[in-house]
Amino acid sequence: MKVLSCSNQKGGTGKTTTAQNVGYILAEQGLRILLIDNDPQSSLSRSTGIHDASGRSMAQVYGGIKAGKLSIKSGARDLGKGKPWIMPSDIELSFSEMQINSRIGRERILSKALESVRDDFDLVLIDCPPSMGWLTLNALGASDAVLVITQPQAVDLRGVALFLDTLETLRDELNPDLELMGILVTFFDSRITHHKEALKEIEREGLPLLPVQIGRSIRVAEAAGAGLPVTEFAPNNPQAKNYHKLAEEVRSWLEKTQD
Repeated sequence: MKVLSCSNQKGGTGKTTTAQNVGYILAEQGLRILLIDNDPQSSLSRSTGIHDASGRSMAQVYGGIKAGKLSIKSGARDLGKGKPWIMPSDIELSFSEMQINSRIGRERILSKALESVRDDFDLVLIDCPPSMGWLTLNALGASDAVLVITQPQAVDLRGVALFLDTLETLRDELNPDLELMGILVTFFDSRITHHKEALKEIEREGLPLLPVQIGRSIRVAEAAGAGLPVTEFAPNNPQAKNYHKLAEEVRSWLEKTQD
């Protein structure tokens, strides 16, 4: 089992949509996929049709001052044949994050919790909150790699630089094997000059820019509102096709790491 976090310290970059669509595509291809909603906003849970996870969510996995009593194996939900499983979240997770601050080993809670499903899945995709708090640190500490997702704006690229600096510290202090799978640019429009310049800037920095970009589409937002990935909601949409290309990149990474 491999673990891939979708992360950045900035919100609104498309982390949730990316995790959802890639997870659904790879599950349809026959891989055993677990989505983990590691964000108290629970956008990933809602986008898969789960609107109330209270009592059986990631909050009960993390616990608070005391250890959580729910295992991921017991709490994960099957979204249907040919679809991924999901371990949902809810707002209680924000309180868990505050309370685990006093726990010994607080940065390893998720890593230990994933042991209960190590033989059950090929890939775990974690949707991280837009901050470098204990929840994101737990995700990155438990991950084999991170997919950094960013918009092609100057302020976003500065955020990526800061995030990558943080990754170096994490490798030194928490997870020396953490890889940078790549940088995915979202909300991309090839007609806009500064969007194209952003891609060049990432390449000039020698960073692993993925060869696929995700553009803007109202159908992506409509799909999330309907509790579906855009690949099912509007399979012929250009962004649905781009998510298929992205899923191939993730699958290629997964196969290489298993060699």
